Amino acid sequence: MQPGESDATPLPRHVAVIMDGNGRWARQRGLPRVEGHRMGVRAVREVVECARELGISYLTLYAFSLENWGRPEPEVRTLMALLQEFLASELPLMRKHRIRLRAIGDLASLPFAVRQILTRTVSATEGNEEMVLTLGLSYAGRNEIVRAVRKIAAEAAAGTLGPQGVTEELFSERLDTAGMPDPDLVIRTSGEVRISNFLLWQSAYAEFLLALEEFSRRHRRFGLTDEQAGTPPAK
Repeated sequence: MQPGESDATPLPRHVAVIMDGNGRWARQRGLPRVEGHRMGVRAVREVVECARELGISYLTLYAFSLENWGRPEPEVRTLMALLQEFLASELPLMRKHRIRLRAIGDLASLPFAVRQILTRTVSATEGNEEMVLTLGLSYAGRNEIVRAVRKIAAEAAAGTLGPQGVTEELFSERLDTAGMPDPDLVIRTSGEVRISNFLLWQSAYAEFLLALEEFSRRHRRFGLTDEQAGTPPAK
């Protein structure tokens, strides 16, 4: 190493995390799935604190997918209640560490009480500039792309946008993540390697662990529980 050179590894600017495996974690330990989700909330807190300490500028967490609405109703109610608790309890931490909260997804489908506290928390942190924490709620990548296309189609129908005006940059500006850099690194907590309909456009050049040889041995659940999808329990 030459004088003046640093051996520090550059950190990614934007890290996206697929929060997954909570229910299976609980089942493997003989616990109700809800206990896995409670541990997941604790893990979110630790991930956010760690990212803030490391100096990560953008952290995006896939917390609840659009497909997750198909899970058993009691589990969905529990997840929504945990989301409300998280938003209420973590606001002081966000203020202290200057963390701005954003949310992406089909937010209109969230329960009214959740939308209320989410709106309040987003508003209360909008001036924070140290880190942007984005929660994917009722989110699906294909749904986001369809909604972006609808916006562009409406502009075209209104005569304010012509064919040559449709560029990659313009399309990105119509996505939920407009104004944010694309993720440099995508992590899935459960060890699975599927992208699971998460930031499909934005993750085109992100680093992601791939294990194609495992594909034939994996079961696809499409946002449902193992039991609903007929997936054998994890060993």
